[in-house]
Formats: sequence, C-alpha cells, structure tokens
Amino acid sequence: MTLHFGYGTNGLTDLRLDDALGLLADLGYEGVGLTLDHMHLDPLAPDLAARTRQVARRLGDLGLGVTVETGARYVLDPRRKHGPSLLDPDPEARAARTALLVRAVDVAADLGAHAVHCFSGIIPPETGDGTGDTVAWERLADALTPVIDAATRTGVPIAIEPEPGHLLATIADFHHLRALLGDPQPLGLTLDIGHCQCLEPASPVDCVKDAAPWLRHVQIEDMRRGVHEHLPFGDGEIDFPPVLEELAAADYGGLTVVELPRHSHAGPELARTSIEFLHKHSPSSR
Repeated sequence: MTLHFGYGTNGLTDLRLDDALGLLADLGYEGVGLTLDHMHLDPLAPDLAARTRQVARRLGDLGLGVTVETGARYVLDPRRKHGPSLLDPDPEARAARTALLVRAVDVAADLGAHAVHCFSGIIPPETGDGTGDTVAWERLADALTPVIDAATRTGVPIAIEPEPGHLLATIADFHHLRALLGDPQPLGLTLDIGHCQCLEPASPVDCVKDAAPWLRHVQIEDMRRGVHEHLPFGDGEIDFPPVLEELAAADYGGLTVVELPRHSHAGPELARTSIEFLHKHSPSSR
C-alpha cells in the first residue's frame, strides 16, 4: 500500500493552526496529527463545536486527512504534565481524563478523523492507597470503557500508544489490555517507530510486522536505544527504508505522522526536511 505521511501539530506549536495546516499542505503532506490543546483546537473551549466545524472545512479545502492526538502536556492541569491520567488515584481526576478522551472521539467524528490516539499514563507514586500493577490495570480498563463505548457509537477507533515509562509501555502490554477489555473491536494500537527502537525487544521492522493487524495510527521519528528522545531523521539509530517498506506492506491505510514535540522552534524547517527524507526513503521512490 501507499504510505500517507502527516506531521504532528505538537511540533508546530509556534504556528497558528490555520498556518500550520497550510504549511503542511504546501509541503506535500497528506495529513496531520492534530493534538487538541489550548493553542490548536482547545478541547475545553466553550465554542468547540464551531471551531471544529471551521477546522473540518480547512482540512477539506486543503485535502488533508487527520488523526486526533491527546498528548497535550497541560490541557487538564496547568501544574502537572499529562495530569490527571487514566491511572490517577482520585476517581474524579480519572473521570476528567476519560471525559477528555470521549470529547476527543466526538471531535474526531466531526473531523472525519482516522482514529483517536491516547496513552495510559504512569503508575502514580505510592500515596498510601496500595496502588500496584494489578490495581493500575483495573483502573485503566475501567477508565477506558466509556471511551470504547464512544468509539463504538461514532465508528472512530481508539489507538492507544505504548509509551516508555508508562504502565502500557510495550506492544505486549497493549495485548494485555486488549485481553482485559475482552478484545473490543474499536481498540487499536498507535505504534511509535522511535519507541520500538528505544525499548521493544524486537527490531522496529519486526514491531511493524507483529503489530500490523492492530495498527490504527503510526508515529515516526528517529531515536536511540534506551533513550526516550524524539530526534529528527538521521540523528538516531533507525534504519528507515526497511521500516517504511514493512509499513507499506502492512494492511494499514491511516497516517504515518512525524512526531517531534520538542522541536517547535524549528518546526517549519523540520517539516520540510522530514517529508523530503520520507519520500526519499519510502518504497515508491526506490
């Protein structure tokens, strides 16, 4: 299959969303990984519905596909990065994250998005409640159930991402969650190619091969073994041509989105060099 490349707005936070989308279309991207955040389609804005319609029109005019991403650092709590999470000891705090994800599913449906990305969060530090892995997995499954229900209602799949340092950190952890939830059809996987290089026991190529049946979203960047740092292409250790070839061979029609969330200061230039790199090293160009 042909690969469809996108770029994440979390790497373009110094640009207005309208300008970021125009830039990506001009550079030849086919889509965007849209992180819902205060500067780019704020999910807590009172006029969210109207803003969503405006963004949907802009995406349509530019011919861009979209995946909705939910990794904004401080969208719910201005003092806690990614807080509260789906594993928070406070049930009301967990419910706030669940509500945000349900809202993201509805936004994604209105945008015609391929999927909604999310992640588990880290196991909270001991707070006297006896939290361990078993309790954490139960919390995650319970907190995700309304999100799965929303995905079923709208037809927009959920794509949970294995994240280094989180409860759900590996592809094996994804399968554990899938089993806990009874293998719901809307639950799929976000595969981050850099994370595969960082900590998976298998190579990035084998990760793509193993994950192919559950792929609903793909993020891509360079990375080094054992170091969770998103790097521009060529600055890490990944051999990309075979990875891109395996992605093209997979039965996956969604976006492959460049994720460089700490490089917004150079976002426009990195968006340009990234698409050039991906086109140069993808199977169709060789």
